[in-house]
Amino acid sequence: MREINTYLLKVIEDWAGATVRYREDWEVYYFSVAQKCFALHGIDNEKGAQLIVKGRPEENEVLREMYEFVVPGYHMNKTHWNSIFLDKSSFSEEEVEKLLKRSYDLVVSKLTKSQRNSLDD
Repeated sequence: MREINTYLLKVIEDWAGATVRYREDWEVYYFSVAQKCFALHGIDNEKGAQLIVKGRPEENEVLREMYEFVVPGYHMNKTHWNSIFLDKSSFSEEEVEKLLKRSYDLVVSKLTKSQRNSLDD
């Protein structure tokens, strides 16, 4: 998990307001912007490393139909969140990065104008 998490940390370091912290109570890395979650990264005891990201409902369904390693988001709203089992994934780093960025962008788009403006500070 360290290698994957190090990569993901590097990916988001230039994204305005993006932070990551380890949540011991959930045993996951919690990715957020303006205190709103846009991704979770942790280990499933049976399926290995997973990344949970937000997506548009119609796109989430397509991904789930196309890839066995993409399933409805664990402990999240199943319509809006997908779990990607990274150990079984055929996604390239670039594809994972795009999904993570889309999740970040979706959460930022729901922030108030004031919150979005404060991200640039």
